[in-house]
Amino acid sequence: MNGQDYGHLAYLVVLLVAVGSYMLVSYRGRLGQMMRHALLWALIFVGLIAGIGLWDNVKGILVPQQQVSAAGTEITLPRQPDGHYYANVQVNGRPVRFLVDTGASQIVLTREAAREVGLDPDKLVYSGVAGTANGQVRIAPVRLDSLTLGGVTDHDVRAMVNDGALVAPLLGMDYLERFGRIEISGGALHLIR
Repeated sequence: MNGQDYGHLAYLVVLLVAVGSYMLVSYRGRLGQMMRHALLWALIFVGLIAGIGLWDNVKGILVPQQQVSAAGTEITLPRQPDGHYYANVQVNGRPVRFLVDTGASQIVLTREAAREVGLDPDKLVYSGVAGTANGQVRIAPVRLDSLTLGGVTDHDVRAMVNDGALVAPLLGMDYLERFGRIEISGGALHLIR
């Protein structure tokens, strides 16, 4: 446990003591009724904790996830609540969530994503400049050992690392053009190779 966890635990203990003290004072002389209400609140609390624990499973139902065909050559990316399409990609064997951006020419990594896939953004040579909606930013050309989306793996893939503020890594047209067909239908983006 770290300091923040201890702080949360201390907060919960103080809250439990406050609620318990209130109940003892309020239900003085009515121990049976107090126990029933305490049990009811305990069940509500356990149900809430169970709901939080199952959130990832529930979220998968409420927010559709990326799907891959049995052959691995058709990837379906459902439109997310923000209106964008995201792809969960393995870059150099590590998971990275990309924003699919048909307005981007290349694969663009954020400094954080570059670090996650084994590149040191501080040691890269930012020799290029890219025009973005926020103005011009410096970019460093890199080669990715492998990039896997669904059942499709490409090796020695060209990409750029953005030295500016970028919300998410971008999967641009250089990569998307590797697919034989790209279509949007039924609220999803389908990539077929």
